[in-house]
Amino acid sequence: MQALTRFVLRHKLLVTMFWLAVVAAGVMTIGGTTHRMTNNFSMPGQAFKVDSQIAREYGNGGSQPPYVAVLTAPPGRQADAATTGKVFGALHAALPGARIADYATTHDRAFLTRNGRSTFALVYTAGNTSFGAPSLGPAIQRSLTASAPAGWTSGVTGEQLLQNGAPQAKGTSLAVESMIGSIGALLILAFVFASFLALLPLLIGGISVLATFLAVGGLTEITGISQIVEFLIALIGLGVAIDYSLLVVSRWREERAAGRDNQAAVIRAMDHAGRAVVFSGLTVAIGLLSMIVLPVPMLRSVGIGGVLVPLVSVAVAITFLPVVLATVGPRLDWPRLRTERTASRAFSAWARGVYRHRWLAAIGGLAVLGVMIVPALSLHLGEPGSSAEATSGPAHSALVTLTDGGVPAGVLTPAEVLTTTASAGRTATAAAGVPGTYAAFAPAASDYRHAGTAIVTVLPRTESNLPAGQSASAGLESALVRRPGVLGVGGPGAEMIDFNHAVYGNFPLMLTLIGIATFLLLTRAFRSVLLAAKAVVFNLISLAAAYGVLTWVWQDGHGSTALWNIPATGAITMWVPLMVFAFLFGLSMDYEVFILSRIRETYDETGDARKAVTTGLGRTGRLVTSAAAILMLSFLSMSTGPQTDLKILATGLGAGILIDAVVIRCLLVPAMVALFGRANWWLPAPVARALRVRAPKAAVAAAAAEQPALAGAR
Repeated sequence: MQALTRFVLRHKLLVTMFWLAVVAAGVMTIGGTTHRMTNNFSMPGQAFKVDSQIAREYGNGGSQPPYVAVLTAPPGRQADAATTGKVFGALHAALPGARIADYATTHDRAFLTRNGRSTFALVYTAGNTSFGAPSLGPAIQRSLTASAPAGWTSGVTGEQLLQNGAPQAKGTSLAVESMIGSIGALLILAFVFASFLALLPLLIGGISVLATFLAVGGLTEITGISQIVEFLIALIGLGVAIDYSLLVVSRWREERAAGRDNQAAVIRAMDHAGRAVVFSGLTVAIGLLSMIVLPVPMLRSVGIGGVLVPLVSVAVAITFLPVVLATVGPRLDWPRLRTERTASRAFSAWARGVYRHRWLAAIGGLAVLGVMIVPALSLHLGEPGSSAEATSGPAHSALVTLTDGGVPAGVLTPAEVLTTTASAGRTATAAAGVPGTYAAFAPAASDYRHAGTAIVTVLPRTESNLPAGQSASAGLESALVRRPGVLGVGGPGAEMIDFNHAVYGNFPLMLTLIGIATFLLLTRAFRSVLLAAKAVVFNLISLAAAYGVLTWVWQDGHGSTALWNIPATGAITMWVPLMVFAFLFGLSMDYEVFILSRIRETYDETGDARKAVTTGLGRTGRLVTSAAAILMLSFLSMSTGPQTDLKILATGLGAGILIDAVVIRCLLVPAMVALFGRANWWLPAPVARALRVRAPKAAVAAAAAEQPALAGAR
């Protein structure tokens, strides 16, 4: 690290010009990069193959749930087949390539409410209806309004419309919310540095984000990269870059306050804080790269593209940041209302208290985590129920018309069974008898028959994204897949089951790979077996606690109504736990590396465990808390968006960061270091040789000289 720092300081102009060129190229190519990112969510399993075949041969349907058009007759009238057939026939003509099933085409009374006034049609539209695609809801509504007889009312609902949430209040936008988050981050940085240095982490973060987009842009020319990577760059990239800048700049100020000249302060700061940044970035990269073991192409691309996020942030922090500090750093450090001559009094006092009462701190911290983890044992993967998506608005009102009339919300997520034409009727009869099925039908219309195949639509009683609906989907697969003439069972419920098996069935393998790689890396960084093992275990515990908070708040509904006016979701969005893991494993390990690296450094210098804990937490506690607060602001801003899925993700990320920064790093880490005493620094000679670790001579001498004192401290 010293050699690298001296190199960049000798070539300041070259390094600066390089990063300026990268930033310029990033700005010019970012539009093309995001445009080339894919929305391909292909997955293993029979459901995806069947859905792909349906979409290819029929031009609609498959994994995409339909729009649900609702018609209601005037009071005293019934929704007759002749009238509704004309309205939905006009809708069919207005939507080229659409496939529609309704009361007129099936003569199934399941399409009518109990009082017979309202009816609905399943509208499978052609083209892309995935997340982010333009909604056809307004076009469907216009057609219904234009063709419905006088006195009839109409509405449109469906999964896509409900997921978009209720209309936002006037004058608010995600851009404004993001701006508020950025201003909040700047205020926190201003509090930490009390000088214009507060602008420097934001500068480093901006450069890191643009440089990462440039690197990912190169990858998109070679392989498909998911649009999720764009989200990773914006959130993780900015977060880790600010974290790394906080650590390096604070250490640089500390070295200057100790009397070193500016260049010597930069070199020493990079030798210690810069080294911690490298290990931290590698840990974040391991967490993201581990996703390549999952048999889902989209998630593999997230792992491949996401690994560049921390690596680029590290590159900027260890090359461009020291150049800035060595040149304009002293000028930016004005008016210097706060210096780093002494460690934080509050965190030093806290560390001494935790060290003194280590048993109480350890038991209390573990008890808090245990309480938080318990709800995670009942976590169900799926999607939020319709009642927890849009709680107001036209889509919600249309759905209420149906459910109040006895039509279950499961009609929003029908299954699609692909059969031969000859077996369609028998398959529909068999599907109708499967527990959890509301209705099954095989219309004889031409848009339900093609090249010797037919589609049987099965309406479940419960939405297939909820646990009961998934059980019904699994029962349907079990009953139909092996029947003669059945080519496969598709639809969102079947794909969700395949996704859960593919991703979470391989989750233990991913955890094992991450655990082993991170353990070896941290053993090298901390020169300790126990500290590395403890870091990995505590990271997994904090993740479990975050899952528990997600389950308690959203799935069980304790707080979701009070905070967001959204009732219990009944399930956690299936991709949220995975994304929470990918984000938090690396981000929270940042804090572990920052604190334990400083504890290890102080112990190497003094051999005094108590002083190591006090100095380590006193010097890094404020940084960890500030970095966590900045990320919390980002997540809080995200939670104000209209989509329930994003609110759930933001809650999981925010809870994980808060738990990790407060309970794990500021309570359990110092308590466990105090409890384990000399065992903290144990590194067997064979392991040290294999990892090319050399124990500092000063630490060995100090430990031998102060052995009685350390034994007493235990």
